[in-house]
Amino acid sequence: MKVIISPAKKMVVNQDDFDVQGMPVYLKQTTEILDALRQLSYDQLKKLWHASDKLTQASYQQLQTIDLHHRLTPAILSFSGIQYQYMAPDLLSAAALTYLQEHLRILSGFYGILKPFDGVAPYRFDMDSKLTISPAKNMYQYWGDRIYQSLADDQPIINLASQEYAKTVTQFLKPTDRFINITFGHLVDGNIKTRATFAKMARGEMVRFMAEHQVEQISDLKDFDSPNYRFSETDSTADNLVFLRK
Repeated sequence: MKVIISPAKKMVVNQDDFDVQGMPVYLKQTTEILDALRQLSYDQLKKLWHASDKLTQASYQQLQTIDLHHRLTPAILSFSGIQYQYMAPDLLSAAALTYLQEHLRILSGFYGILKPFDGVAPYRFDMDSKLTISPAKNMYQYWGDRIYQSLADDQPIINLASQEYAKTVTQFLKPTDRFINITFGHLVDGNIKTRATFAKMARGEMVRFMAEHQVEQISDLKDFDSPNYRFSETDSTADNLVFLRK
């Protein structure tokens, strides 16, 4: 079983709490992306990042000084968005962290795919960023089926990633693959709607639940004990587990 999640735009450097245990498997490709980004002008990067002047200035400076080999932070601590805050890896037991290292994978436009304790440097780059690295016209073409192939032998795949990142896997799925979507939503006029912020919170809580309970079976996911969501048997299918907001 592998669990896939999205990265977060907000990243920090933290070399105090946990040690880096490895390097990203696609570091060669990351270096190529970094080189391509450094060839862009300030204005081109601002457009690529869809960022304000203040954020572009900070990200531009970060891009010039990024070091892929030194002063690295374990990925699970470096990403610090809402999902990761609710995952709270710094509060997990050693057994739970070992579980995450084995089962959790973080998808990334910059690094491709990461284990929780792979060493990373802060970056600003999304999977849907409009960067051309010939012959690839976008990052989906650039990464191709690499991310899928990294997961193909460890099914089922539990999808807690956004559509932007899950697409790197779903477009290559075969009929024999087992890919389980997790939907966190609420009912509006009889239809299930998802609110991004609530979903990010719940995804982080789900990852923490899986780690704390050493989940190995899909059926065990239904016992997710969130204070805000309950499993909906009637709205779920074999490949889409639905949790509705209480």
